[in-house]
Amino acid sequence: MNWRDYWNQDTPIYAGERHKLLHYRLVANDIIDLVISPGATVLDYGCGEALFADRVAAKCGALYLCDAAPLVRDRLRDKFGTNGKITILAPEDLGALADGSFDLIVVNSLLQYLSLDELRGILKLWHGKLKADGRLVIADVIPPDVSPLTDATALLSFAWKGGFLKSALFGLARTAFSDYRKIREEIGLSHYSQADMLDILRDAGFAAARRERNLGHNQARMTFVGRPV
Repeated sequence: MNWRDYWNQDTPIYAGERHKLLHYRLVANDIIDLVISPGATVLDYGCGEALFADRVAAKCGALYLCDAAPLVRDRLRDKFGTNGKITILAPEDLGALADGSFDLIVVNSLLQYLSLDELRGILKLWHGKLKADGRLVIADVIPPDVSPLTDATALLSFAWKGGFLKSALFGLARTAFSDYRKIREEIGLSHYSQADMLDILRDAGFAAARRERNLGHNQARMTFVGRPV
């Protein structure tokens, strides 16, 4: 099993429905904060189920949701298929779009599942699809010194504030015996230091900086903003 196969199924990554809803609501609000113009064309790449994508779409001109998992895309179509401002794509569809299509590309919690070669390749694609004054926001990048224990602590803090602590504790125990743990041990996750990410983005043709706050709940991880140069 690879990461794409893993995400093309119901997974135990969320402790329960409340965790899932609060996660996607927080990410949607963070994306909305990034939208500068109400006419902006936005791409959420690796979007997952994007449960509050309609809220994001209401704040921009057009929203493209892109995910590699067919099951996820089917669920997106079921939920947002009648929303005229939302377009649902597979990654292979992105190349057919015109260069300079997007004002903003958001990539949240994806890099850990890509190899360095995959990342370098897709950065070239994102660079081409951005407008000259567009922005690439890459979020939830895992530094080398962040451990699963750090992630678990961040989740429990989020759960305490969100009112799902009991289910979060049960969910962590369930995840420990799930395919997620097994595939993480077999394939691993990609980690990048701040310096490495800035170098990679510069090599791909971006002027980049780390954002002060990460998207989502885990502030031990990092977000970077790049502009094409």
